[in-house]
Amino acid sequence: MYATLWRLLPGPTPVRVLLALVLFLAAVALLFLVVFPALEPLLPLEQITLEPQTASGAQPR
Repeated sequence: MYATLWRLLPGPTPVRVLLALVLFLAAVALLFLVVFPALEPLLPLEQITLEPQTASGAQPR
């Protein structure tokens, strides 16, 4: 897959490296700015349950 992407990028090696970096950063930005915020309401991130423990590690009654 990466070899195909590398062959599709135009220019000499330094230009290809720069373009690959720009594509990577664009993908990360898309995930953080669009995909993750859209999925956040669907994930149960605020439903955290912790059992209280005593200092010895035994469960309280």
